[in-house]
Parts: sequence; C-alpha cells; structure tokens
Amino acid sequence: MQHDRELLRLAALSGFAAVALGAMGAHGPVHDTLVAAGKLGDWETAVRYHLPHSMFLYVLALFIGSGGRQAGWAWRGLFTGMLLFSGSIYLLSYFGWKWLGPVTPLGGLSLMAGWLLLATVKWKRD
Repeated sequence: MQHDRELLRLAALSGFAAVALGAMGAHGPVHDTLVAAGKLGDWETAVRYHLPHSMFLYVLALFIGSGGRQAGWAWRGLFTGMLLFSGSIYLLSYFGWKWLGPVTPLGGLSLMAGWLLLATVKWKRD
C-alpha cells in the first residue's frame, strides 16, 4: 500500500478541526453567538460536510499511490472543496461576512469535481 504522509497529516488535522469546530458550535460562546444570529443550522451544515470528507480524505491518502496522478488531483479537489465550502460557511455563520457568499458554491463545485475525478481513477493492484 502506497500512501502520502503529508496528505494523511492534512486529513487528520482537518478531522481534528471538524470535531473541534463541531464542539464549539454545540457549546459555549461560539454556540451562543450562532444561536443569537440564527446561524446554528448553517454551522451544523458546515460540520456535516467537513467531518466525513476529512475521514474520506484520510482513507484516500492511504491508497493514493495506487491511483496515480488522477487520484492525487481528486484528493486536492476534495480537500479544496471542503475548505472552501465548509470554511466559508463557518466564517459566514460566525462573522456574517457576506462577501464570502460566492465562495460556498465554488467549494461545492470543487467537491463535485473531486468526486467525478475519483470516479475515473484507474486503480492498480500492489
């Protein structure tokens, strides 16, 4: 099994961030701010996309060497999409930065592109 340690680290850190951000949205001052702004549901949407994609990116990184360059591009597309999609929603929800609104659909498109690329990967057996 060939893997990329740097991608594994990034995916693990992303998973950590997803759990931490989910906990912050569920308790304490971040939760209170989100509830007051009526944005808790948006925050939960960001976490709902962030955590499973982090988990999948970790698994994909374990097998990325068997998928060649296309698997690497799929990983990058999914990672970038997750950052843009969930990241923009976190910032929009907490800070209300409306100028980030157009970033969210770009993140969604990047996620979809990553999944489509993944569908075309020709996996090699080790």
